[in-house]
Amino acid sequence: MNPFILLMIAIVSEVFGSTMLKVSHGFKRLLPSLGVVLGMGMAFYLLSITLTKIPLSTAYAIWSGVGTALTAVVGMILFKERAHIQKIIGLILIISGVVALRISNGT
Repeated sequence: MNPFILLMIAIVSEVFGSTMLKVSHGFKRLLPSLGVVLGMGMAFYLLSITLTKIPLSTAYAIWSGVGTALTAVVGMILFKERAHIQKIIGLILIISGVVALRISNGT
């Protein structure tokens, strides 16, 4: 399978795990706590597979940058977190940085 598809699935898994972390209320709720373990476990497993084909700097930059941006968007949508201009600019800068790293590595 294409390593970038696996990386995208890893990112979605990490965002799911992070979202479940919020709703687990400090691991006091069983099902969301299991969601954290499942989401994060899958995220790290798939990330490790992608690292056999994608350079570490590229894979981790994409994983952390896109994961951060998506988690922020989920927070704004599901948890009604404020979407002020500084947050939007920050997200644009994160995505721009990921694109720049991807282009610079030529992968």
